[in-house]
Amino acid sequence: MRDEYNFSNSIKNPYAKKLKKQVTIRLETETIEYFKNLALETDIPYQKLINLFLRDCANKQMKPSINWQIAQRP
Repeated sequence: MRDEYNFSNSIKNPYAKKLKKQVTIRLETETIEYFKNLALETDIPYQKLINLFLRDCANKQMKPSINWQIAQRP
């Protein structure tokens, strides 16, 4: 290895910004705790676990199934 390297002609990785995008979302405390506990079990950071789960949902084109029950008036 060299004692010093010259990076004066280097360029930034043009693909770095395309890899991941930082976002802010609000998650319930229980959801975060679930993934944090899972992270302890699997030794995978909890944010990566959330990303893996969401990516799997997107790849499978999963959609939430929510049924709203409307109360009938007497």
